[in-house]
Amino acid sequence: MASKTNPVTFLRQVRSEASKIHWPSRRETMISTAMVLVMVVFAALFFFAADQLMGWLLRLVLNVSV
Repeated sequence: MASKTNPVTFLRQVRSEASKIHWPSRRETMISTAMVLVMVVFAALFFFAADQLMGWLLRLVLNVSV
């Protein structure tokens, strides 16, 4: 069984660990956000094109007219 930690000691440890966190700058956050949005657009275009191609091939194979 783990030993109990004094709440004051625990809070000191939390504060010590929290001070080690590296928060991204505003510029880093904006760049990361832009990169995510660009990748989302690329993924959406890819899946749209793949869906259209598979639908066209399926209609071709089954000879179904829409």
